[in-house]
Amino acid sequence: MIKILIADDHAIVREGLKRILGSATDMAVSSEASTGQEVVEKVTRDDFDVLVLDISMPGRNGLDILRELRVMKPKLHVLMLSMFPEEQYAVRVIRAGASGYMTKDSAPDELVTAIRRISQGRKYVSPSLAERLAADLELGSDQDKPPHELLSDREFRVMCMMAAGTTANEIAEELMLSVKTISTYRTRVLRKMRMKSSAELTHYAIKHGLVD
Repeated sequence: MIKILIADDHAIVREGLKRILGSATDMAVSSEASTGQEVVEKVTRDDFDVLVLDISMPGRNGLDILRELRVMKPKLHVLMLSMFPEEQYAVRVIRAGASGYMTKDSAPDELVTAIRRISQGRKYVSPSLAERLAADLELGSDQDKPPHELLSDREFRVMCMMAAGTTANEIAEELMLSVKTISTYRTRVLRKMRMKSSAELTHYAIKHGLVD
């Protein structure tokens, strides 16, 4: 029996995932968590075969949690679930050690298939993501990579939110940071991207499929 921990800050999403997985006779949702801290506490206290982790947890996002779990429980298989398209986070989460990445609009039977596969120690990615990962490996130095690939995970998240038109106050509230800190991130992002305005960022993000 595959023992699963579901982590998502929305109760209705957790309930939906439990219903989907409840139809599989070889897996069981043993526990659930609504915050990053709760995930860490439950993984510390108990052993799970698979963690289904939402990338947009409040405060510490899924990438932050994933990096900590790679140290705490390196054998735990993590399937990252996200409402964001693959272009935004997929390559990053696989690089960070996730066993797979799925968008929330994937078919229910795909989720079951993904969990079965990663519980066996294999990776689960879509064909398009596999191509992106292969292309990423072919890129030699950082000089060959697009500018957004050189941002840290937190910088990248701030950039995507800025490009989507989210205000500094809203970003600060979402990430549980001060507005001053967000302003610092904005300055850093613009410098690394060699841009002068949020409008340039938005144009770039749309062109590269980083925002809807």
